[in-house]
Amino acid sequence: MSSTISAEREARADIAHFDMIIVGAGIAGVGSAYHMQTQAPGKTFVVLEAKDSFGGTWHTHRYPGVRSDSDLHTFGYRFKPWRGTPIATGPEILNYMAVVIAENDLDRHIRYGTRVISAAWSSAESRWTVETENVASGARTTLSAGFLWMCQGYYDHETPYIPTWPGTEDFKGRIVHPQTWPQDLDYAGKRIVVIGSGATAATLIPALAGEAAHVTMLQRSPTYFTPGRNRNELAEQLRELDIDPAWTHEIVRRSILQTSAKMSARREADPDLVREELLGVLRGLLGEEYVAKHFTPSYAPWRQRICFVPNGDFFEAIKADKAAVVTDEIDHFTADGIALKSGEVLPADIVITATGFDLAVLGNIQFSIDNQPLDFAETVTYRGMMFTGVPNMVWVFGYFRASWTLRADLIGDFIPRLLKHMDEKGATRVEPALRSHEQDMPLGPWVDPENFNPSYLTRSMHLMPKSGPSAEWRHTQNYWLEKDEFPKIDLDDPAFVYS
Repeated sequence: MSSTISAEREARADIAHFDMIIVGAGIAGVGSAYHMQTQAPGKTFVVLEAKDSFGGTWHTHRYPGVRSDSDLHTFGYRFKPWRGTPIATGPEILNYMAVVIAENDLDRHIRYGTRVISAAWSSAESRWTVETENVASGARTTLSAGFLWMCQGYYDHETPYIPTWPGTEDFKGRIVHPQTWPQDLDYAGKRIVVIGSGATAATLIPALAGEAAHVTMLQRSPTYFTPGRNRNELAEQLRELDIDPAWTHEIVRRSILQTSAKMSARREADPDLVREELLGVLRGLLGEEYVAKHFTPSYAPWRQRICFVPNGDFFEAIKADKAAVVTDEIDHFTADGIALKSGEVLPADIVITATGFDLAVLGNIQFSIDNQPLDFAETVTYRGMMFTGVPNMVWVFGYFRASWTLRADLIGDFIPRLLKHMDEKGATRVEPALRSHEQDMPLGPWVDPENFNPSYLTRSMHLMPKSGPSAEWRHTQNYWLEKDEFPKIDLDDPAFVYS
C-alpha cells in the first residue's frame, strides 16, 4: 500500500462514514430515504437538509394559496396512499410528508440545517468526502460516503430569478417574489400586479383577489391553462365502497396515468385538435376575444407545462372582475405602477414577480474527482440520473409532464438493486461510460428545446450534462416508457464500468 493512500486513510479515520449520503429532504429525498431503508436494509445512510425542516419546495414556498400543480395520487408516494383532493395545498403536502417520516422513523436519519458545501471523490479510497456547514452556527463538519444520492431538486432555493427592469428604484410600493414571500405583507385593499403567467401566478391571483382591491396578471405571452374539478370521481367511488386505501391508491394512480398516456399520444398525433379543445373550454368561460388575446399561446401544447386550475378559481376571479390579464411588455416602473411598451400604465401598490427561478445544477455544490474540479456540462447523462466519468452518484431529476415523484420512485428501486449488484461483484465503484461504438456519437443538450423549453431551463442549458441519441443517454421525460425499462436495466451492460 502506498504512503499516500495510508496517509489519506489515517486522516479520515475520525470522519463519520456512511454507505449512502442523501442530499435533500424534499419530496424526493424523503422518498429515497424510505427506499434506502426498506430495500437496502443493511446499508447505513444519512439525509442532509439545509433547511430547518423537511419539505423542499413546500417548505420554501409560503405564498398565499400555494398548492401542487400535479395530482397527489401520482405526486404522492406509491407506498403511501393519498386520501385528499387531487390538487393539495402546501400545508397538506407537508402534513402528508410528516406522516411518512413518522410512520417509518426516518427523522433519525435526517440532519437539518446542514448545507453541503463540497463533495470530493477519491479513487484511491473509493468514497466521497463531503464538507458540510451548520447553517445556524457556520461550523464545518466532514462526512464520507460510498455513494451520493442527490435529491436537492433543480432550482436555487435561496435566490429566486428576478429580471431587471428600468425604474424599479422609483417604485413607491413593494416588490415581492413568491419564493421569498414576507409573512407580514398586508395586501388587503391594495392594487396588485403579478408579473408572470405560470402556475404560481394562477395560484396567487385567486388567493389574493378576495382581499385585494384588484389583481392584474401581466404577461409577455400566453400560457396554456385548463380548468377542472378538484375531485377524482373514481377515488371517491372506491372510498364510498370502503375499498382498502392501498388498493384505492394504486387503482386511481393507474387510471390517472393511463389517461395521461392517452392524452400524450393524442398530443403527438394531433396537437392542433388538442389545442382547440383546450382553448374551447376557456372560450366558454371567458369569451372568444379575451381568450384570443390572453390565453392563446404561440407554441404547441406541452412544449411547456399545461397549468391545471382546480375548480377554475383563477377564471372565476376574472369573471367577477376581481382580476384581469394584460398581455404586454414592461417598459419601465414608475412611482405608482408599471408603464408598458404599448403606452398603458398599470397602477400598483404591490408588484409580485412570479418570474420563476434559477436552475441549480446539483445544488451548486463544488464537486471534484481526484482533486480535479467537476464540470457536469462536460459529462453525458445516463438516463438523466447518472453521468459519465462520475462514480457512485445518482441525481433525481423528475418529469416535466408527469409527477416528479414518479421518477423518484423508479430511481428509488434502481439504486438499491445497483448497490446489491455491486456487493455481489465485490465492486466499490461504478460509473456509466459510453460503449466502444458510441465514442463518437452526436451529443445534444440535456433536453431538446424544440420539445420542451421553459425559460428556467433554456437560460441554464449550457450548465447541464449532454445527451445522446439513444434512450440510455437521455432523460426521455417519458414515464410510460421508463416504468417498463428501469426494472429491466441490465446492470452488467458495458454502459456500467465497475471496479
